[in-house]
Amino acid sequence: MISGIRQPKTGRFSLLARCAGIGFAVSLLLAGCAVGPDFKAPAAPDVGDHYTPTPLQQETDAAPGVAGLAQHFAPGQDIPAQWWSLFHSVALDQMIRDALKRSPSMASAQAALRQARENLNAQSDNLLYPGVTGQFGFTREKTSPLTGLSGVFNLYNASVNVSYTLDVFGANRRQLEGLQASVDFQQFQLEATYLTLTANLVTTAIQEASLRAQLQATREILSAQEQQLAVIEKQLSLGGISRLTALTQRNTVAQTRASIPPLEKSLAQTRHQLSVYAGKLPSESGLPEFDLASLQLPQDLPVSLPSMLVRQRPDIRASEALLHQASAQIGVATANLTGSYGPLALHFKDLFSSSSAIWSLGAGLTQPIFNAGALKSKQRAALAAYDMAASDYRSTVLTAFQNVADSLRALDYDASTLKQQAEVESLSRESLDLSTRQYQLGAISYLTLLDAQRTYQQARVNLVKAQAARFADSAALFQALGGGWWNRESLATASPATTLPVSIPASDN
Repeated sequence: MISGIRQPKTGRFSLLARCAGIGFAVSLLLAGCAVGPDFKAPAAPDVGDHYTPTPLQQETDAAPGVAGLAQHFAPGQDIPAQWWSLFHSVALDQMIRDALKRSPSMASAQAALRQARENLNAQSDNLLYPGVTGQFGFTREKTSPLTGLSGVFNLYNASVNVSYTLDVFGANRRQLEGLQASVDFQQFQLEATYLTLTANLVTTAIQEASLRAQLQATREILSAQEQQLAVIEKQLSLGGISRLTALTQRNTVAQTRASIPPLEKSLAQTRHQLSVYAGKLPSESGLPEFDLASLQLPQDLPVSLPSMLVRQRPDIRASEALLHQASAQIGVATANLTGSYGPLALHFKDLFSSSSAIWSLGAGLTQPIFNAGALKSKQRAALAAYDMAASDYRSTVLTAFQNVADSLRALDYDASTLKQQAEVESLSRESLDLSTRQYQLGAISYLTLLDAQRTYQQARVNLVKAQAARFADSAALFQALGGGWWNRESLATASPATTLPVSIPASDN
């Protein structure tokens, strides 16, 4: 209450009460039919039960050693939310859980979702409810005698203004529909960020394990070559062999030794990348080390039905949300309704009397008669935007099905590759052992021994790569099928990642 102003009587104040009722009344007017297409999610491609032209075998080939187990395909089986737990690595599981809390990419995606939701809330208030503003004014005026009124007088004015956008064609509902689709897009962008981060962590850990195994194999081969060189050097000193043989072995040792620094560099860079994925600086400690022996190959591989893939892939759902948003924009139209009601009096004591009441109510429906085709161009632009979103959606679906098909074939072919590579490694190791004994007995030349050494070295490294590929293929399949996000709680309610403090200026109010 303003000090010094007399409280009006209840009867006089009833005009303001009627003003407040305008907002509710207007909000119920003319629900109307929303123009434009009613969005329906595109149907899944009709490809039956197969992702590939020819059906896969029920299980892959088996091989001896690490990652050599046969894997079984389980069509229609659901994917666990923490799919990486199927590798049975406690260190991997803990690293991923910590990374999800620290990752700046997750924090950014969560913030984008919150922003989209608040934008929807703000627009909902503006579009669904009338705007009501109050105004009180006081002026002191002196008029000319020529106007018929002379002297100095006071003019008091109080009014309530109500404005509302008349949703005759459903423009507000279509606009809110588009905003909700934007929220859905950010939700699935968050899920895609989660899936990408977890998949990157798993595949980078596998890459580290592969490089570590390649380094170990190369160092073991180098150690054997150095021992052989020591024997050759002794034979040279006794005059039993030519200097050329010793030089050749020295060169072989030098080449093997030279292959170690690039592997060490790749391992260091992989560790740095893993630290960043985990939300840490490369210099921070606490990151676990991974080797192939610490991982177990998942034996049962869930394979979602093709008809379910479009509902499970976050990138497809995000593309669908953009298509929905484009659909809503086709039907957006605008109409306005404004109204104001308030009293006007020459004396403050008469301000709230019925005789002082003034009002105005106006409704406007704007339909351009001549606009040089601008309205039609906007409609065609909206239709073109929808066509573009539909093409992008189809492209996303095609890529998703390709990802799954590629992963399934990779699992099958790489299992066969590992089986063959294990046989090559076994045979080359046996050949090297035999060649070494024969050379020591003088039965073969040094060049024959050297060839056996090189063959075994390459076979050993290729075996490690084939083992790592099977782990990576399994991770790629889980990622291609959507990662099982539907089997866990929403990320929107999860705690945001650690962020830097932000100083927000205090409000003047």
